[in-house]
Amino acid sequence: MSDTGTRGLQQWITRLHKAELPAMSVVVHDLLRLSQSETASVRQLADVLLRDASLTSKVLRVSNSVYCNPGREVVKTISRAVVVIGFDQVRMIGLSVSLLDGLLKGSPRDQLQSLLARSFHGAMQARNLAQYISLAEKEEIFIATLLRHLGELAFWSHANADEAERMVVALEASPDDRERASKQVLGTSFDQLTLGLLKNWNLGEIGQLVQASRTANGPAARTVALGSAIAETAERGWATDAMQDLARQVAGLIGVAPDEAMQQILASTDEAIHVAGTCANGDLGAWIPRTSELPLDLSALLAIDAEPAQQARSVVQEPLLQPNLDMLKLSLQNMALMTKSPINVDTTLSTLMNGLHLGGGLERVMLAVLTDNQSRFKARRVIGKGTQHWTQDFNLLCSKTDTNIFSYALEQREALWVGTAKTAALSGMVPQQMRDWLGEGMFFIAPILAGNRQIGVLYGDMRISGRALSQSQFAAFKRFTELTGACLNALSRRN
Repeated sequence: MSDTGTRGLQQWITRLHKAELPAMSVVVHDLLRLSQSETASVRQLADVLLRDASLTSKVLRVSNSVYCNPGREVVKTISRAVVVIGFDQVRMIGLSVSLLDGLLKGSPRDQLQSLLARSFHGAMQARNLAQYISLAEKEEIFIATLLRHLGELAFWSHANADEAERMVVALEASPDDRERASKQVLGTSFDQLTLGLLKNWNLGEIGQLVQASRTANGPAARTVALGSAIAETAERGWATDAMQDLARQVAGLIGVAPDEAMQQILASTDEAIHVAGTCANGDLGAWIPRTSELPLDLSALLAIDAEPAQQARSVVQEPLLQPNLDMLKLSLQNMALMTKSPINVDTTLSTLMNGLHLGGGLERVMLAVLTDNQSRFKARRVIGKGTQHWTQDFNLLCSKTDTNIFSYALEQREALWVGTAKTAALSGMVPQQMRDWLGEGMFFIAPILAGNRQIGVLYGDMRISGRALSQSQFAAFKRFTELTGACLNALSRRN
């Protein structure tokens, strides 16, 4: 049977099974199996990735990228990648690289690159929504969204010139009915081909989630559907009525205001652009709609009544603080050097504050240290617009009987991203006194420890502009926290 004679679901599945897709599906299946195991080890993850030298090298390349690894620690092994950027992140990169490069082999058509970029964008949106509402099956949601259009992706990846041309003509004749066009050319629908391929790949559970997403049946399925819809709608513009409706749906799902939901959507888009640009052979990030031209105040974009304070805001906006990766890299390098050759406390803290503010793009940063026999937190160093008075005014009780978020972070010895669904239970630890000083919204907080000695906590936010905090900023924040403790510990040993 020639390729031009392929017609019907079973014939297409048989043809695609003979292509290179099954090898890719084995990696996807094994990585998903690890995501479902509570006892999965670094060794097991490495074993899956190391089967393919090309896959391993690309995972390491992405792990060394500025976006995933802002500290630019050199990563030469899978086990080191897990230490630097995390087990789940390495697994997601492996899934992404395997799927994207598996479909982009050869000279990919524009239709394939466009649809694959949209699918990847949607997968990042869905995964981040799942993380926000603490759904356990984040990887399954990511893969289901990425493969929601697998049938069409496989077609554009493996169709011959005649089949591709006939599909283009059919889609132009029925632009709003892709299923009709696909049945006309393939003898089966794209949806049927998607489910058939997933079943053939032993990814039946992913197929069930894809099928459920057509009717948004259940939280996971709804997340898949929303992620896909956001990516598709973004291609028609961020200011459309359809995008406004999606922002409101996201707001209802994650429990925030529509403008904050829109900020989350845009932050996920920026993440998708950065990661897609390093995960795939082709620059898929170039096919994802940019967010850079959007206004700071999204209430007008979303047709939402602005709060009185927002209405009084000046029409002329100051330029927004942007991350400076060169500054970030230099600051981290200097901090790392000072852990081995300490200079003094002032130099350490200046490097810390400038690195997070000018390098990481955090609009306000504060180091609050323990004083008065470790009974109070007082601001030692601050940076950012409107923070100058904190050094005189900020004075927060540190008590084990009346725990607030500062003392909690110090006691737990853990960096926290407060304001997400994962940390929603901690909202009661943010006292009104602290809200009066710092305002409302998300923030980062982490303990500063010099060895076993408690120094204080580091705080950072984006509340001047109201933009969303990002995963890359959180990674940089945690790394600066660790290096600051190491520098202060080195200074104390020297003295």
